[in-house]
Amino acid sequence: MTNAGLPKRVNIIQGEYKVSKDPDVVLTTILGSCVAACMRDPVAGVGGMNHFLLPGSATSMAGGGDATRYGVHLMELLINGLLKQGARRDRLEAKIFGGAKTIATFSNVGEQNALFAEQFLRDEGIPIVGKSTGGEFGRKLEFWPVSGRARQYPLTGAETQKTVVQEQRPVPVSKPVESSIEFF
Repeated sequence: MTNAGLPKRVNIIQGEYKVSKDPDVVLTTILGSCVAACMRDPVAGVGGMNHFLLPGSATSMAGGGDATRYGVHLMELLINGLLKQGARRDRLEAKIFGGAKTIATFSNVGEQNALFAEQFLRDEGIPIVGKSTGGEFGRKLEFWPVSGRARQYPLTGAETQKTVVQEQRPVPVSKPVESSIEFF
């Protein structure tokens, strides 16, 4: 028996993004306060997803740290990845998910993430065609990048707390990033 017709599941973890033109691919992730932006170009038949922990800004990234945690970095990587696969910026559309307030006593970083994603997409002129953000529980997300179909499953309180623990783990840095700049 072959796997013909079965979806190819590609899991995305915090700090990653993936782009695909394969109609059999489904991108998946699990979100607590993190946000995932799902974008696609319906004409080029290409789409992708990212998963970020913090909104980020040019200032926060200039201060060092792991750029892959920041939405501003991952949003740019996703858009550029789509453009490299034949997407056109003027045809992109987006859906955003996540941003739950998973721990009542913490600041609402989930809300900040969701607001950042919405503002970023508005500033880039990319319409948001669907969203599910906020709430108190995490979500499991599936996104078919070619069709644009998205499906989410709410997590229980215990599953959400497990997700929160994973989100708070430091992201391993595989190699140092060259950050020196030489001015002429």
